[in-house]
Amino acid sequence: MSIFKKLAWYFRLEWRRYLVGVIGLLLTAIIAIIPPRIIGNMVDSIHGQTMTRSLLVWDLILVAGAAIAQYATRYVWRNAIWGGAARLEQLLRDRLFRHFMRMDRTFYQRYRTGDLMAHATNDLEAVQRVAGGGILQFADAIITGGTTLIAMMALINWRLTLLAIIPFPFLAGVSWYLGQKIHRAFAKSQAAFSRLNNKAQESISGIKVIKALGQDQEDVADYDHQVAQTIDINRHVNRLDSLFDPGITLIISISYVATIVLGGRFVLDGTITIGNLVSFISYLAMMIWPMFAVGMLFNTMERGNASYDRVMELLNQQSRIHDNPQGLAIRPQGALSYHVAHFDYPNDEQVALDHIDFELPAGHTLGIVGRVGAGKSTIMKLILREFDDYTGEIAFGGHPIKDYQLDSYLPAIGYVPQESFLFSDSVFENIRFAKADATEAEVQAAAQKSDLAHQIDLLPAGYATQVGEDGISLSGGQRQRLAIARALLINPELLILDDALSAVDAETEAQILTTLHQERANKTTIIAAHRLSSVMNADEIIVLDHGHIVERGDHASLMAAHGWYQQMFTEQQLETRVKGGGRNGR
Repeated sequence: MSIFKKLAWYFRLEWRRYLVGVIGLLLTAIIAIIPPRIIGNMVDSIHGQTMTRSLLVWDLILVAGAAIAQYATRYVWRNAIWGGAARLEQLLRDRLFRHFMRMDRTFYQRYRTGDLMAHATNDLEAVQRVAGGGILQFADAIITGGTTLIAMMALINWRLTLLAIIPFPFLAGVSWYLGQKIHRAFAKSQAAFSRLNNKAQESISGIKVIKALGQDQEDVADYDHQVAQTIDINRHVNRLDSLFDPGITLIISISYVATIVLGGRFVLDGTITIGNLVSFISYLAMMIWPMFAVGMLFNTMERGNASYDRVMELLNQQSRIHDNPQGLAIRPQGALSYHVAHFDYPNDEQVALDHIDFELPAGHTLGIVGRVGAGKSTIMKLILREFDDYTGEIAFGGHPIKDYQLDSYLPAIGYVPQESFLFSDSVFENIRFAKADATEAEVQAAAQKSDLAHQIDLLPAGYATQVGEDGISLSGGQRQRLAIARALLINPELLILDDALSAVDAETEAQILTTLHQERANKTTIIAAHRLSSVMNADEIIVLDHGHIVERGDHASLMAAHGWYQQMFTEQQLETRVKGGGRNGR
């Protein structure tokens, strides 16, 4: 019964709805007592040869009236109880989705996408069944079983009733024993489903890589192996689940045998009439559902209990990014001051950033370069407040970024990563995603600034062209330029390009950077890149190595220093000239 205690918050919230449902169940159970008693009286009248036409018509009217009344009361309780279950599912889905939106990057590193999807589907459905079928089974087992039992004792014979229900306690014992085993088995089943769901999601997302490396058969074999494991675990659950019905059937059979043997004897010695026996057997048949409900109740509760625990484990996770509701509700603008003495990623002993200090006045551009893993993207992540647990302070517009409300701070930043996510929608809607009320002219202007407009005109349906899931129909360069257009649409105070021009050629890169320099003369820009031509016109360039700043200055001073920057820039320029010469030769 622990799952009902865990859901007590919801039952208190919707107590009126469930009260109506329970009252509907009670009325249905009371009305259900009437037809068997009428049928028993009819049998006695026929047996005693006292049945008349008017009496028969009256009895049939009563039976029909009871049926109509049951229809009405069933409608009431079904609408109330199943409506309550749907409302619980809606609340939990909304709560879980909002929780996903609030959680930080660490959360998504801990939980895989397929696992989260399994929690949001199978687990919520199992909890919903508790608030619907579980309440029905619990209330109906007590109400229908109780009213029928009272009718059997008061209207027929208490000794016959006691004999018929002697096997019932065994049902509770068997249900409790099997329920404990099902709880553990179902938890394993849900975990297996999560793993399988995650495998399918990863394989579909990575289908290009799988095919490119010729790993189709190997991936299918791995998937088949996980399917087989999941099926084996579910078979164990089904074996335990299937033990309920045979146990209940056996108990019912024992009750029927006892009823026929003792009831027949009572008829013969005149203790009850044959009509009473017919009514009693009808009542005993009505006890089948309450007994089944008891068995189903344990099953439903244990499944729901396991799923609810899994969902609450997610909801109890706390984001390390704390949004201060009393924080600054203004759009930040002005200089960016970055002073981080130390930062490392959770559960990673390696230092990610160490004594990173720079001042970026409004309207200036900062270039960040370095080897792979040097810490370029990490600097961006702290600015974007993906992580807050660092030593030091980052200020924007004269205020620490942690003092701003997130809804005021983040919309002032346009962020373009190397791999931008595109939605399965049109080009127009993907650009307008950053600003839902943007006009067609604004969207086209943003596309023009990112040097994408002329390519959009060549697409089959122009701006209405569907890009496919994650922009699969676009090239890497088109995807990056679309993401840049999306960031420029909001006219951000701070634009961050995290290696966002890696998929475009040098000529397109130069065109985009020139446009940005002209359009964002009074706005701040940070460009992190592997291709040093992207940052050569920046007001300041910092060179990172293992989270440390090893060089800094503008392009001319860094070239004069003859360090890593000068060496890498020379190599990249030579490589560009070699490729250009090869193309000219062809």
